[in-house]
Amino acid sequence: MDALGDPTRRAIFERLRLGPRSVGELAEGLPVSRPAVSQHLRVLKEAQLVTERRDGTRRIYSLNPGGLLELRAYFDQFWDHMLADFKTAAERKDA
Repeated sequence: MDALGDPTRRAIFERLRLGPRSVGELAEGLPVSRPAVSQHLRVLKEAQLVTERRDGTRRIYSLNPGGLLELRAYFDQFWDHMLADFKTAAERKDA
């Protein structure tokens, strides 16, 4: 989650939701340089949120389903707790 704390990194991560992209494609419209985007991608890769593959001289980045599952599992524990609290509150009202 720390990797997603930076707004630029989060924007890069969100752009990958649309599918695999090169550094150049990800950098378009961002207020940072391509080398800065590469550094952000390195952090996301180390956090296992993205993967990279080579396509000739380019690197293509994609979301990492395994990393997303771990992130989802983390947030699901809060959701499960909130649902249990809601159920308890609803049952109290019915009693």
